[in-house]
Amino acid sequence: MTLRILPVGGQPLERLDALAAGLARVLGVSCAVTPAPFDSSFAWSPDRGQYYSTKILAALPETTLGVTEHDLFVPILTFVFGEAQLRGSRALVSTHRLREEFYGDPENEAKLRERLLKEALHELGHNFGLRHCDDWRCVMASSHSVETLDLKVPAYCPRCRPALATVRQA
Repeated sequence: MTLRILPVGGQPLERLDALAAGLARVLGVSCAVTPAPFDSSFAWSPDRGQYYSTKILAALPETTLGVTEHDLFVPILTFVFGEAQLRGSRALVSTHRLREEFYGDPENEAKLRERLLKEALHELGHNFGLRHCDDWRCVMASSHSVETLDLKVPAYCPRCRPALATVRQA
């Protein structure tokens, strides 16, 4: 299996390359960055001032992780860090609220990359059939703030890890 990483509405290629390397290391799969950005203007919601993540997710190519700077939402939540199809082949993550600058702090690219890797692993875990985990350190634990995201390690716990065996076989 080769996981395609696609910039949605733009994203620095160096950041995507670092993400691809991190995902390949943890998942043991090949990752390829597609440099041409994906147009997501169709998902803009003027009422919310955000992008509807489910619309973008549905339009992504198969076996793709979309990475965007857009602020994402689903109708029942104020925002989401990302969204994925459970047992599907598409996932989407946003760097918008993962950036320190969003919270009024100085830019910190290293922290952003770490958060992005964790969130990507989380959403891809849903693609692999995993649901939210009770272990707060596991990358599959639910996160509704960057503070809880920062507590996680960029890895699956022993209960979640077996789901990766099917990924490596694909």
